[in-house]
Amino acid sequence: MQKEYRARISMKNPVHFLALGFGSGLIPFMPGTFGSAVAIPLLILSANMPVMVFIAFTVFASIFGIYLCGKTADDMQVHDHGSIVWDEVAGMFITFLFVPITAPSLLAGFVLFRIFDILKPWPIGPIDKRLHGGTGIMLDDIVAGAMACACLHIMMMMWPAFTTLF
Repeated sequence: MQKEYRARISMKNPVHFLALGFGSGLIPFMPGTFGSAVAIPLLILSANMPVMVFIAFTVFASIFGIYLCGKTADDMQVHDHGSIVWDEVAGMFITFLFVPITAPSLLAGFVLFRIFDILKPWPIGPIDKRLHGGTGIMLDDIVAGAMACACLHIMMMMWPAFTTLF
């Protein structure tokens, strides 16, 4: 059955290429984790961006992701197939809003985002189950990113040296 989905997508199609996290979503195990990992080099490259540019990119990635993920899901004829991981990339960027990008924060943010994305605590679970299309695919990861971001900010408040450990 997996081959049926593969026949409906093309890595030459820029929409599919982005929605599949530059191909990372095609890794046959833990595609969401690999999709989240793809965001790490992008986050490192954006570490010195002005905050407003980082915010603008994050908002753009989230809104454009609705189209990317929805179109790719339609082309695959499967709602939220595991190989669609642009939502993880956008969720990781949301995780790091107003968070200094350092080795400890990247590790903590990655782990926190994956925990929220995998376990889907309220309200992530109901969003994931009730919303469909590109909005549904994106919104649960947007909320997971916001929750991971809140946790990172709490960590920074409780342990100010956290982001300067390395």
